Amino acid sequence: MRKIGFIGAFDKTDFIIYTARILVEMEKKVLVIDTTINQRAKYVVPSLEPTKTYITDFEDIDVAVGYKSFEDIKSYLGMDNTEELNYDYVLVDIDSYEMLNSFNAINFNKNYFVTSFDVYSLRRGLEILSGLQYPLPMKKILFSKAALKEEEEYLDFLALGYKVEWDKERIYMPFDIGDQSIIYENQRVSKIKFKKLSNQYKAGLQFVTTEITEFNNEALVKKAFKAIEKII
Repeated sequence: MRKIGFIGAFDKTDFIIYTARILVEMEKKVLVIDTTINQRAKYVVPSLEPTKTYITDFEDIDVAVGYKSFEDIKSYLGMDNTEELNYDYVLVDIDSYEMLNSFNAINFNKNYFVTSFDVYSLRRGLEILSGLQYPLPMKKILFSKAALKEEEEYLDFLALGYKVEWDKERIYMPFDIGDQSIIYENQRVSKIKFKKLSNQYKAGLQFVTTEITEFNNEALVKKAFKAIEKII
């Protein structure tokens, strides 16, 4: 089971769900865990009777909301703490140091820091890392329309003194109103559709999904992506 952390104050629920959808198309069993303060998945992902804590199915993706640790999820599923969850991939949405620590993200297979360049997302996102006692390797996923060098330099400046080891590579995602409109449309009809998304957004989804797969199989990811694109 591979554990992937998506850390930051930026709204990343849909991006994580879309990544999970590609993995499911590859016949992988996927759990998305929303540990965020506002529990946005509770409102974005359809559920018949949402309660304080629950796991629901959305297009063959299991989505867990309200849990504070893997142990809590295992208890809900009637499992012993020594057992491993029966998933190929677990994608965890984190926006607080408490959940970063509770889910032991330092031992995840990969962690991403997801942000745009508004000051709130930057400062609040970095605040999540303020309690780290040991360096945490992370790769940046940067939502930006212009992808300016000055923007990333500002992030690096704010991050000085934090125990984080940035990957030399970063992933730029377009902050595009068109993509946002398509995502909102998908939310209203409770569907995951890729067809109308921009080529840049699609490329970003494919790149991240390829990175987190066990063997970085780009060909399989592209095949799965094309299959989802055909869905009307």
